[in-house]
Amino acid sequence: MTRARLVVLGDSFAEGRGDPRPDGSYGGWVPRFADLFAIPPGGYRNLGTHQATTGHILDRQVPAALVNKATMIGFIGGVNDLISDYDPGRFAHNLRAILRRLAGPDTVLFTATYPDIPGNLDLPAPFRALLRDRFARANEDLTRAAAAAGALCLDIGAATEWHGPTLWDADGLHPNPRGHHHFAETMADFVGLHTGMVPVGREPAGVGAGVGLLSY
Repeated sequence: MTRARLVVLGDSFAEGRGDPRPDGSYGGWVPRFADLFAIPPGGYRNLGTHQATTGHILDRQVPAALVNKATMIGFIGGVNDLISDYDPGRFAHNLRAILRRLAGPDTVLFTATYPDIPGNLDLPAPFRALLRDRFARANEDLTRAAAAAGALCLDIGAATEWHGPTLWDADGLHPNPRGHHHFAETMADFVGLHTGMVPVGREPAGVGAGVGLLSY
């Protein structure tokens, strides 16, 4: 098996939901991100799965990602834990384990914080507040796990453009095509800034305005 240059793990954000193709599959940010680093379709794998939890990612996706380990690995997942069967200790443990196992001296490992998805949803105010508390704690857990693993962490949770409907599908849970495109460009710029790899057609230090930077 040829070694992929890029592997992405995660849930439906990674899978590409919100950006449907005519054939019923999903596009999403991963192909766009790969294009920005001139990675052809055969040079990347997207393991992102609808409804995947951190437990699923740890048990099933991580072992698959470690077969012929890629030089770039992205992890975008955890929302399904936060909105369903949430256990704070298990969640934090899984984040640490996922990133620790994926890390390595010859690997660029990247992730992103959780945006304000509860603000997109039609929820009773007390439940929205509960979810926002979970998301805030999750972002603390993720940034600590990224720091421990030496991963790059893009803080889209602090980015104003992710607030409001502009980048979101009507369900409020998944980016729309514009959102996937924006995420691909912003993450590519961020990775480029911290690795020296300049994305195709992008400025060498072009990181999107309003995006918080957490790099380790």
